Amino acid sequence: MKSELFCVYTIQTAVLETITECPVCGSSHFNPFLVCKDYLVSLQNFTIQECQACGFRLTNPRPDANSIGSYYKSEDYVSHNDEGKGVINMAYRIVRNYTLDSKLRLINKLNGRQGRVLDVGCGTGAFLESCKKGGWQIIGMEPDRDARTIAQKKLEAEIKPNLNALTGTKPVDIITLWHVLEHIPNLNEVIPQLHQLLERKGTLLIAVPNSDSYDAQYFKEFWAAYDVPRHLYHFTPTTIKPLFEKHGFKLVEKKPMVFDAFYIAMLSTRYQGGKTDYLKSVRIGLASNTEASRTGNSSSLIYQFIKA
Repeated sequence: MKSELFCVYTIQTAVLETITECPVCGSSHFNPFLVCKDYLVSLQNFTIQECQACGFRLTNPRPDANSIGSYYKSEDYVSHNDEGKGVINMAYRIVRNYTLDSKLRLINKLNGRQGRVLDVGCGTGAFLESCKKGGWQIIGMEPDRDARTIAQKKLEAEIKPNLNALTGTKPVDIITLWHVLEHIPNLNEVIPQLHQLLERKGTLLIAVPNSDSYDAQYFKEFWAAYDVPRHLYHFTPTTIKPLFEKHGFKLVEKKPMVFDAFYIAMLSTRYQGGKTDYLKSVRIGLASNTEASRTGNSSSLIYQFIKA
């Protein structure tokens, strides 16, 4: 199946794996939560389940480590290329230029000075490029080979393929994961590694979509930030806090990412109706941010953690 709206890529038969234990609380009991379609690549349906004990949501079953890479092979996957076309990709890049400045201001404020920053899942290196220009010593990690090659050329620096390749690295002042945590399959292995790589008084910044937000509840299975099967987990403020607490982190603050509500709404209206409804996207984005000002449930949130 192929339409003028969605470029569908052929996926070889994926091997699916089933998660039998909740990464947050260890429970083995899950309820069906939602069935969503992969609109970016395959048009396959995937199930999101919810832990009966703690409410944590995850894509389950999901493609295994040898299959998941095929679901990223799209020219519309903007974090892994710098040349995606179309109005939505253009809007993404315009907003990204603004948010890069705000992220740099944030880490400058939190650290009080320029220092060492590690960006996990750095994509094509846009954030690290901003940090480098701002006087920071930069370290990057990116598992996607194509994106890593672009980043290394742009930054004139080596980008590591995984966290294991950073073993023995001098601890850093700031670690960032900008919309990366939801892609990481082995949370309870990676979070301790982040803890070890961070200075004693360092800061860990995690940005993820919030599946309890107004726009998530409005769009339901069409909410673009579910992004199955690339998004393995679907965090909320209630579930992310205990996950990091059990690995020695303390939640200090959470900050809204107001532009995400509009960008996600643009994609969601496209998935829902077959084409992007820009007026509706603005309306839902405004409604989501207005509701979030009361509840704290923004479409996406930045969580600031420190070592406990």
